Order: sequence, then C-alpha cells, then structure tokens
Amino acid sequence: MTLLHYAPPMHPFVTIVYSDADLVVVNKQSGLLSVPGKAPEHRDSVWTRLERVMPNLRVVHRLDMATSGLMVFARDKVTQAGLQRQFERRTVTKRYRAHVWGHLPANRGLIELAVRCDWPNRPRQMVDLRLGKPAATLYRVIAEHAAGDVVELTPYTGRSHQLRVHMQALGTPILGDKFYAGTEAYAAANRLLLHAEKLAFTHPKTGVELTFNCPADF
Repeated sequence: MTLLHYAPPMHPFVTIVYSDADLVVVNKQSGLLSVPGKAPEHRDSVWTRLERVMPNLRVVHRLDMATSGLMVFARDKVTQAGLQRQFERRTVTKRYRAHVWGHLPANRGLIELAVRCDWPNRPRQMVDLRLGKPAATLYRVIAEHAAGDVVELTPYTGRSHQLRVHMQALGTPILGDKFYAGTEAYAAANRLLLHAEKLAFTHPKTGVELTFNCPADF
C-alpha cells in the first residue's frame, strides 16, 4: 500500500481503554496506522507508540488506517497466541458503527458476498463470487442522518475492507471512503465514518469474559 501523504493525528497520542500485565485495549484514531508500514516515514502507528512504554508488545489484529475504534494488543507470546486463536475461531465479538450514503434495502439483513483483492488497484478489494473468499456481514439500521442511514455492522468473517466493500455492494457506501464511495459520498465527511465500537473476548490467562464499548465520535 502506498500512502501518498501520511500525517497521523497526534492528539490524543494514544487512548488506552484497558491495560493489565497481559494485554492492552486501545481506541485507535482514524488516520493512524495500526502497525508500522514498510517505509521509514510510515513507522508511526498505534503499535509504535505503545511499544515505547510496553516492550515486547505483540500484534493480534488490525484496523484499516482510516477506521477508528477498539483494538487489542498482547504483551507476551502466550496471550498473543490465545487471542489469535479466538479471532481465527470467530469467537471474538466485533461490532462497528457506520454512516452510509443512502438507505439500505431493509432494516436488517445478512450480506454474503465473497471478496478478493482488486490487484491492479490494490489495496482495494472487490466482490468476486467465483474467486473471492467467503465473507459475511450482518447489518442493522439504527437511525438516519442527513444523507442516509446509521448502521451497526457485525462481521462474521474478517476479510480486508469487508465492511466497506459490502456496503458499497448494496449501493450505500460509507461516508468519507476514498476507495469505495462516489464523489458526493466521499465529500460528505472529512474522514471514513466507520468505527469499531464493541470488542469482546475471553482473557487468555484468566478466562474472564471481557467486553469493551467505545462510542463513535461522529
């Protein structure tokens, strides 16, 4: 991925929602990479900022740079492996909130459209029912805004850009989405209006069920 102009937000520097000896949960800002990019100018990321004070910090999952919201990092190998198993087995609860352009075809529904990389235009993804990987998203309309619907999105799979591609496929792209929104929908917001508002999983060491909620700031 090429970032033509990477100017990550600096305030707040990092927002820690929860931390213990084994893991840390943060509220990532839109515009900040989850992990460092390959180029030196793309080193700044949530991981980089946390690792300064939490050595040996380990990556468990990622959010798109433009997406804000809840992320969990592990502070040791055992915790990392335990959390990654939960993501792989789809036992982690993830819920997002988005503002979309226009109105969805129903108040709730299940989108099952296979997705793959659009290689000539990467990092864009695309629906491909023949060659794509299975992808499923549950949506629920919860309100309206001036240009369309406010929707809760629950991904059953974790494909790259899945929520963004699925919303575009229904003709309701997420506002501020530079990859998938049309001119008007992109210009309707100064950032991608997609936020990871809920994250729930089992603590790998203690077995305690942890649930975190972080409202979107849009």
